[in-house]
Amino acid sequence: MEIVFDASTLILLAKIELLREISEEITIIIPEKVKIECLSKESIDALLILTLIKEKKIEVRKAGNIEAIKKLQRDFKIEIGEAEALWLAKRLNCPIAVDDGPTIKACKVIGQRFTTAIHFLINLASKKRLEVPIALAKLEKLSHYGRYRGGMIEDAAKRLTGGN
Repeated sequence: MEIVFDASTLILLAKIELLREISEEITIIIPEKVKIECLSKESIDALLILTLIKEKKIEVRKAGNIEAIKKLQRDFKIEIGEAEALWLAKRLNCPIAVDDGPTIKACKVIGQRFTTAIHFLINLASKKRLEVPIALAKLEKLSHYGRYRGGMIEDAAKRLTGGN
């Protein structure tokens, strides 16, 4: 399965040490601007992302139509990286992995399928690829690094521990 990633989700999964595991399961695609965003700071996360690009576990593709991308940017007040990722996902007819609030709202408006770092974590736990205590520890890290609203973390914790 192919999924286009925004920088936010790519970095969050790197920070909670799940990006390599996810890259073994799916084809990760990023546009040029997302690559630039992810590699702009010297960090362990950037080093991991660069390594996965070199290993061809993350594919970098041209987003295309700059006018359409700029329109997405203007219409939804999102950054260029998010707009490129959204446009590329739409063009490739595949989901986008995004944890940026305005981009998630844009996905809902235009009918674009999306997933988040929390969804990847819950999915790995449901497949028994992560034990519940480890998944909960990674969820705690996500709550520290991410900007999740309301009860999203609590809801994810319930789902990880078998609640509804």
